[in-house]
Amino acid sequence: MFAILPTEVLTVRSLSAVILLLFLTILSACGNGSGEDAADAAAFRDAFLAGELAWDDVLARAADEGEVEFFHWGGSEALNAWMESSARPAIEAFDISLNLRRSDTADAVNLILADDASGRGLGQGTVDLVWINGENFRILRDRGLLFGSFAPRLPNARYFFLDPDDLRSNVNLFDFGTPTDGAEMPWAAFQFIFRIDTARIAADEAPVSFAELEGWMRDNPGRFSYVAPPHYIGTTFVQTLMYEMNPDGTTFEPFLADPADGDPAELARLMEPAFDWLRRVEPFVLGGGGEDGRPGQPIYPATASALQSRFVSGEVDFDMEFGVYDVDRDIRSGLYPQTVQNIIFPETGMITDKSFLAIPSNAPNPAAALVAVNALSSPESHLSKLVEIGYAPGLDVPLLDAAMQDRFAAAAPDLRGVRAADLAAREAPNVNAGLVDIIDAVWLEYIAERSRRAFADIVEEAWRSAVE
Repeated sequence: MFAILPTEVLTVRSLSAVILLLFLTILSACGNGSGEDAADAAAFRDAFLAGELAWDDVLARAADEGEVEFFHWGGSEALNAWMESSARPAIEAFDISLNLRRSDTADAVNLILADDASGRGLGQGTVDLVWINGENFRILRDRGLLFGSFAPRLPNARYFFLDPDDLRSNVNLFDFGTPTDGAEMPWAAFQFIFRIDTARIAADEAPVSFAELEGWMRDNPGRFSYVAPPHYIGTTFVQTLMYEMNPDGTTFEPFLADPADGDPAELARLMEPAFDWLRRVEPFVLGGGGEDGRPGQPIYPATASALQSRFVSGEVDFDMEFGVYDVDRDIRSGLYPQTVQNIIFPETGMITDKSFLAIPSNAPNPAAALVAVNALSSPESHLSKLVEIGYAPGLDVPLLDAAMQDRFAAAAPDLRGVRAADLAAREAPNVNAGLVDIIDAVWLEYIAERSRRAFADIVEEAWRSAVE
């Protein structure tokens, strides 16, 4: 969770073989500019991971390869502009052409899988670098399709807590409960946050729990909605609700375990109070039937931008997103009025995670990919990302020198209504990546399709589909 991740937390969606192969044919010409064969690329990888190469050797090979294929989520124009203005010159300073491929993370993962299925090994694939987290990372990890434990070997690794004996490292060493094993480098930190317009809701009257939100919805029918899963914003909303509604009062703890190691009946018991809440409030969601209890035609926007548009237009009174600094950016851009602010919701815990940069095992330009990740892991790059698009740094600021720490503190955008200490005190981890597909499948049947089947049966079917 995801957050990001910030980058999207998506399951791999199947694409037709014809489309995949066509896309691979078009893009494969862009990769492997040096013509290095798989054996040579594998020898380079093994030597790098063994610590047998000087960084100058990596730089020389990267310049020889000459390009890097970087696949990233392209759903933010602010991010796309930063990629051009900051990421491109930072990488191309090393004589590497940056080829930006805007796509869903799931589509990039599908390309990596298709490369592998067609026998394309290291040095022969399509994707050099991918912005990733959550289930997509776990898919590549479980299939052995990652470059290896490269992150600790990069020069800029000194700016990240990566010591397993240091509790501060956990957020860098686990991705939705999956050990990263050094196979991805943290790139941005995100916290799931709600926002309101104080011209419509006074800050001291905003709900601080889902119980209070339900009361608010009943008093203000049709003025609330959330993004539909499987979009990561909608899934995170449901996860947050599950934490608060956990019948045992242990919030996120049972949801961090791999569901494959658990029992579907127990999982259903833990999930059911949250899904009962979702059904109970459905008449009061945007488009719902209201007080007579009829579901009506509830509207769940398909994307975060669609929900944001309804918030800006005044149709709904809450917006939600990953990114505590986004409100300041959107006010300064003119998207939001000055009266919009963040709120602490829910007080029981706000999901926080990092997104990462990963290199596939069949990267066509592995040295260029390493140099690109290192360039994007510098303090200057993270500071630029913070200033220009409000992405909280993925590096660990306490590891910077005092002067650079002061620069980060001075550059941080206004948190608009909340304090950093209050946000930090309510950080909650994301669910285990293996649970994401189950949550999405249950929501689609139980909420979207209004299934009459027993909730436990719906969960069991989703559980078996995910783990078997």
